Amino acid sequence: MTHFYEIRIAGHLDAQWQDWFDGMSVTQEADGTTLLSGPVPDQPALYGLLRKVRDLGLTLVSVSQMTDTLNRQNSNEKGAPSQ
Repeated sequence: MTHFYEIRIAGHLDAQWQDWFDGMSVTQEADGTTLLSGPVPDQPALYGLLRKVRDLGLTLVSVSQMTDTLNRQNSNEKGAPSQ
């Protein structure tokens, strides 16, 4: 089951990094951080994203799994059947 995550890092990354982070949405926040957000299919994929953060020497601020309610809302908006 795919989960949605928000990974916050210190500093601003340009949108060009979206492909590097497996299609995660890249959003520059007003507080000087960058928010990577989107679906992550499994734990190995999550660890892969976190390795990329580490390999680039970026400072990890937080990792949050979005709630099931938000997951269902996102699925329903895409036309997926309700559970």
